[in-house]
Amino acid sequence: MRWTLDPAHTHIAFSIQHMSVTLITGRFTRFVGEFSLDERAPERSSFEVTIDAASIATDNRERDAHLRSSDFLNAEAWPTIRYRGRSVTPLGFDHFNIEGDLTIHGVTHPVQLDASLGGIALDPEGRRRAGFSARGHINREDYGLVWNAPLEGGGFVLGSTVRLEIEAELIELPDSAGMAEQPEDTAQL
Repeated sequence: MRWTLDPAHTHIAFSIQHMSVTLITGRFTRFVGEFSLDERAPERSSFEVTIDAASIATDNRERDAHLRSSDFLNAEAWPTIRYRGRSVTPLGFDHFNIEGDLTIHGVTHPVQLDASLGGIALDPEGRRRAGFSARGHINREDYGLVWNAPLEGGGFVLGSTVRLEIEAELIELPDSAGMAEQPEDTAQL
């Protein structure tokens, strides 16, 4: 069956170490995703999620502008971040390993996600919804995101590891539905 992301009930977040003392967190606020899920054989499932790079939000206007700049995402030149799931491996009851390709800044690398199914339920309109949680990490420098600044006492302002945290709610599409027929709240970027 085909499913689409419900952006009103999905959270795509990240965190990175700042000055070796704390984590700075952020999220992306605009994204779309289409999923082909095989409930009987999850390993045949596939999906693609596209994120608007300029929608990065850390609750700090100056930092967000810096993250959109050529020092980091260069959102003007590279407006989208894309994750294409290639394989889903069941690891136990409602627990999965997802392998896919993440493209940021025009650079693609494989990324694994540890995922779990929260459940499947009918919404008030009679549509099936599924909830998933996924966690993973990347090295930002692998994608050419190398900006940093040294600290006076040693070390750097930013760490290299970016932790990824996704809470996703999917809506099942009718068999004949295409992307143009998605519910209004899942409009294309």
